[in-house]
Amino acid sequence: MDIKKILSACDHTLLSQSATWDDIRAICDDGIKYGTASVCIPPSFVLRAKQYVGDKLAICTVIGFPNGYSTTGVKAYEAADAVRRGADEIDMVINIGMLKEKRYDDILTEINAIKAACDGRLLKVIIETCLLTDEEKVKMCEIVSKSDADFIKTSTGFSTAGATVHDIELFAANVSGGTKIKAAGGISSLEDAEKFLELGAERLGTSRIVKIVKAEKNIQGY
Repeated sequence: MDIKKILSACDHTLLSQSATWDDIRAICDDGIKYGTASVCIPPSFVLRAKQYVGDKLAICTVIGFPNGYSTTGVKAYEAADAVRRGADEIDMVINIGMLKEKRYDDILTEINAIKAACDGRLLKVIIETCLLTDEEKVKMCEIVSKSDADFIKTSTGFSTAGATVHDIELFAANVSGGTKIKAAGGISSLEDAEKFLELGAERLGTSRIVKIVKAEKNIQGY
């Protein structure tokens, strides 16, 4: 697979608690240079990053992150605030306890409330697959497909594991209605990235792919 195609699917990610503006600016520079889909950064940097990149690069941020148990009102406020500051895409974390309690209608209502707060921006729904049974993953595919959200996403990268081949295969078999798939967490090689894209993912949440390309500057002209 062409390296530019892989890079164009990457949400180049830096969500470390210790990230500084210099770090964020550097990944924005890399995102522009290497043609990534977006940079995914903490909410506190959204305004500054958007002012820095303008229309050269999409800015993605996270809400309800990483645990997902903020109230729906708080998550909706976070989303609206991020949009006001210039976010182009929002990645939200579901309330996993709500899923365990089979409160499916409440999850759907929350996703749609947050999508409304996004004011037309892309919404990706993080379900944290490493904490779920396959039955719960399939149910979330159904809920997200029924919702107004745009993507279902595997992981925050802050729990016990990230995306797996099994999870992406399961998503691909169970999403519907044009719902897209984002694999995130633990994508550590170009081979991993290519495999997830071949299985049906349209976005990859990763900090490593750009680093690999930078380290191998002769890859297809970079």
